[in-house]
Amino acid sequence: MQFDPRELEQTAIYKLLTGIVIPRPIGWISTISEDQIYNLAPFSYFNAVGDDPPHVMFSTVHSNNSNKDTLNNVLATKQFVVNMVTEDLVEQMNLTSQPIASNESEFELAGLTPIASSLVKPPRVKECKITMECEMVHHYKLENSKTGGATIVIGKIVLFHIDESVLLENYKINVETYKPVARLAGSNYSKLGEIFSIKR
Repeated sequence: MQFDPRELEQTAIYKLLTGIVIPRPIGWISTISEDQIYNLAPFSYFNAVGDDPPHVMFSTVHSNNSNKDTLNNVLATKQFVVNMVTEDLVEQMNLTSQPIASNESEFELAGLTPIASSLVKPPRVKECKITMECEMVHHYKLENSKTGGATIVIGKIVLFHIDESVLLENYKINVETYKPVARLAGSNYSKLGEIFSIKR
């Protein structure tokens, strides 16, 4: 079968795309507002986009043609932190996905501990084994949308924080102790399953 996205409802496109592009890493993005309110939200349109210098991206939708707090905060401060989601933090991550008032903090909602970053203003999630402090270098709005569109944010990683429990020799990450979680379609998530190697 063939599907022309111009002829589909947006809900159908969403179901197809999020069911096809799997698994997707989750960028748990922490920001700070101009009123010094801490914000924390998960994004599965997220990935690394380069290592020289290291950059990551995430994309946030415009619900009802309005920006999410995360985007407003990043545009105002030009900074954010990526906190990587692991198996032990899935429930808290899910709590932070719900909409709450802009003057409330998802850290408090989910019972998480904000700790100061070293080079940027937004806090890190203390409970996360890996966090990355980032400075925004570019943002780009996707045009011609059906329901409000989305904005892609690209950030340069200025500092890595990696717990010793997940770090091996020669800067390698121990996936057995890291235990990352990825997003599938609908309400489904995945853990790491069988791992196999192919030499280049």
